[in-house]
Amino acid sequence: MAESEYVLEAEGLTKQFRGFYAVNGVNLKVRRGSIHALIGPNGAGKTTVFNLLTKFLEPTSGRILYKGEDITGTGSAAVARKGMVRSFQISAVFPRLTALENVRIALQRPTGLTYQFWKAEEVLDSLNDRALELLAAVALDDAAHTPAGELPYGRKRSLEIATTLALEPEFLLLDEPTAGMAHEDVSRVSALIRQVSKDRTVLLVEHNLGVVADLSDTITVLQRGEVLVEGDYQTLANDPAVREAYMGTGHA
Repeated sequence: MAESEYVLEAEGLTKQFRGFYAVNGVNLKVRRGSIHALIGPNGAGKTTVFNLLTKFLEPTSGRILYKGEDITGTGSAAVARKGMVRSFQISAVFPRLTALENVRIALQRPTGLTYQFWKAEEVLDSLNDRALELLAAVALDDAAHTPAGELPYGRKRSLEIATTLALEPEFLLLDEPTAGMAHEDVSRVSALIRQVSKDRTVLLVEHNLGVVADLSDTITVLQRGEVLVEGDYQTLANDPAVREAYMGTGHA
């Protein structure tokens, strides 16, 4: 069977909460090896779509295909094991553990050592080289022995991306990766996303239009839970409906 051009496909994706349609008939195709951005005004349904795709919510109707397989009824943990891994808008690291220890814990799952905290220290030390490689990839090699809680916000988000990469995702979903960051941190994380996208597919929800314009191959604009338009940044920037619904508001 030939490999599909699209890693992820959503068909008629709908989520209803007590009569309110948070997402209504969304069709989405994420091309293999691309960076695809999901944007729209506040309340457009971006996070709900993300939660549906990663199975943190069950759709009211519609279906989701991952690498050609219907995963609509599959749980979030099983989806993650298939190589579809997400980060969250709020940084999710262990603040009292060092950066190295955070990455090392994430590395335990692919190696079969998952949650074996009672293992002898030398066994877990076997993961150090790979953990240090991942920290270097996100420019945190100088902070390997720093407690995660002491890292500045931007570097904490970089650590989260390192722990996500430790899970060896084929398809990486990033929820607001630059939210709340200073300009220099935004630049650093944007460069990191471009770097890690070289051998995987990325879908991101992002407010920062500069980041979207710089990184994205394809952009889907949501409005009131529905797809308004899709295309590259230049096409969307010149679309009157997008400018009215999104760019003119100053919000994503």
